[in-house]
Amino acid sequence: MTTPDTASVAPASEPVYDPATTPVPVPAHPVALERLDSPIGRIEVVSDGAAIIALSIERDGLLPHDELAERPDDVTRLAVAQLREYFAGARREFDVPVTLHGTEFQLDVWERLVELQWGEVVSYGELGRSTGRPTAGRAVGGAVGANPVPIIVPCHRVLGSTGVITGYSGGEGIPTKSWLLDHENIPHRVPRLMRPEEAPTLDIPGAESAA
Repeated sequence: MTTPDTASVAPASEPVYDPATTPVPVPAHPVALERLDSPIGRIEVVSDGAAIIALSIERDGLLPHDELAERPDDVTRLAVAQLREYFAGARREFDVPVTLHGTEFQLDVWERLVELQWGEVVSYGELGRSTGRPTAGRAVGGAVGANPVPIIVPCHRVLGSTGVITGYSGGEGIPTKSWLLDHENIPHRVPRLMRPEEAPTLDIPGAESAA
């Protein structure tokens, strides 16, 4: 399902998300948090006591709140259970309560993401048009990249106009997004500089047993 793209970079009209320059904010003092192992690395879900407000995928072996002990609540337990089902191929949609905090524009984009079903994709341009901002491709890309609850709010289902992955803010970036797309049998391309034989792979300890 993964094929190399013929271009080394995304077209000028396509956003390229760089998590190093635009990090996704995470709650400083979570009310409840819980972690799970997964095929794409450890995942941390954070609750405000009523809904999930953040989900982080480890990058370089680190999670935002590694220094804190787990404090699960009913909401994080539900999210973790459904995420395990998703990775096992037994769940295609989530019904976990989620509260998103962002600008009006970001919330508009994220609401469109929630509408995407398993195996369904949308381009940044199509997403912009659906929000009434057909020329705001880069702003749309920034909003997609700032999504605080990936997977549950499926920003991985957004691709460039040619089906190429232009970036991903979660986990190890493009390899993580490619794994999620393959998991849902979504055809996609990786940039030429990230061809399968050249790109870094997800080398996650215990990943096979977590699948």
